Amino acid sequence: MKYLRLLALLAVSSASAVPRAVVAQTPAPAVATNAPGLAGLWQGPLPIPGGSLPVAFTVQQPAADKLAATLDLPARRMSRLPVSVTLKGDSVIFFAAKASCRYACVRAASGQELRGTWAQPGLRVPLVLRRVVVQPSGTAAAVVAATTYHIEAVKLTSPAGNVELAGTLSIPDGPGPFPAAVLLSDMGPQDRDARQGTCRLFADIASNLARQGIAVLRLDDRGVGQSGGDNRLATTADLVRDAQAALSFLRVRPSIDPARTGFIGHGEGGNVALLAAAQPLPPSFVVGLAAAGVSGLELLAAQAEPATAADTARAGAARRQALADVAAKAKELRASGSNSAQIDTYVAQQTLKLRSAERKQAEATLKFRRAMFEIVRQTANREQAQAIVTNMLRQRYPAQEAALTRSRVEDLTTPWARYYLTFDPQAALAKVQCPVLLLNGTDDAEVNAATNLTALEKGLKANKRVMVRRLPGVQHWFQTPAAELLPNADGSVDPVVSAAMLDAVRDWVLQQSLQ
Repeated sequence: MKYLRLLALLAVSSASAVPRAVVAQTPAPAVATNAPGLAGLWQGPLPIPGGSLPVAFTVQQPAADKLAATLDLPARRMSRLPVSVTLKGDSVIFFAAKASCRYACVRAASGQELRGTWAQPGLRVPLVLRRVVVQPSGTAAAVVAATTYHIEAVKLTSPAGNVELAGTLSIPDGPGPFPAAVLLSDMGPQDRDARQGTCRLFADIASNLARQGIAVLRLDDRGVGQSGGDNRLATTADLVRDAQAALSFLRVRPSIDPARTGFIGHGEGGNVALLAAAQPLPPSFVVGLAAAGVSGLELLAAQAEPATAADTARAGAARRQALADVAAKAKELRASGSNSAQIDTYVAQQTLKLRSAERKQAEATLKFRRAMFEIVRQTANREQAQAIVTNMLRQRYPAQEAALTRSRVEDLTTPWARYYLTFDPQAALAKVQCPVLLLNGTDDAEVNAATNLTALEKGLKANKRVMVRRLPGVQHWFQTPAAELLPNADGSVDPVVSAAMLDAVRDWVLQQSLQ
């Protein structure tokens, strides 16, 4: 049970955003002169029941009287967890609040080892860490230095309707000037953290990059949190102007390098970033996380049809019943004397028919959604479009509750939706000349990686500074595949932002800073 508890405690996101209290207190002030030469990389095996886990502390000295550290547990896909450093006489105490672990140690006389005790609930073991000399390679990753950062609450005004936008600016500690990025959210109302359940995509990106020397600005969408305006009334063109206002806000701050400011956009935010990059005063770089390469109409039509929990339950029950009928018939055939080959042939034929029926249903749904979206796109009068779409939904889904139908019709005919259905991302791509990184998960059910990345690459073919990466097993919200995470004691798995995505973005942004 102690081992299970340890694993549960270690299954913490490598990129979890640092809570404000931790940011303010990490690292704890320490008199660096009491521990000369402590800065550096310290590694060693952490003994656990049945084996060991590699552990590494990276210690930095950002000021003469200050030490900062981060913790890496690569076997558990945890990296750069913030660590406080406290000096007590000859002892050094590292504390990682996010992992509830503490390492109290002393330096050996040689100065090349730390010897002490690792403690956390359910485990208390001796641990020896040795200094590792890192050879410089000239790459962006080699020059990354973990650092502390602070946050500021900010407000700015977008010229699109003079809407006030509120957000958080994460700034590395130190004199700067630092490279910086504005985070741009996906479609729909999102808060500054891009919160989905317990996952906070933008908060994790911001804390990860800020600890690596990159300032990050993230904003509440219009009508969300502390921002004014109405997200449903804002078109993609309005969002481009919001993004440009945020970039201008960053570029005039003395701690930010205006020549190294760019966008990191998720979903529609990636397309907003590319649109802004095609206009005067473009960003220094663009990172597109699951940006669309096909038209807005095609992208929305290809997405799963909205369904209630009852609809999902009915569909699942129908499929299970169909499979049960096949199994029952196979049992009858076996009882009547049919041989194994005959039964296998029957089961294979029925399974093929079931899949064919599901494929036809998906094709019919795609055709219906395209037709419905075309009505919205081509019908100038909003009330007329609403009447036609309402009738179409009632005919196709006669059992659907009237309130749900009205809600869907309202969503489909907002100014944002009507604009997005006319949106073609290809139109502006040829004008994008800044460096572009495109990332997409292979398990993204909302923005198909193969279709959309191919289309984006085609549109950006004149730009010689484009990098494209497909991340295996990653879905639309860029979370680590559940199969790669250790479960909690109750069997549940906490969502963890993909370390592969975070590392790719960090390394690439820093690489642009070196050029």
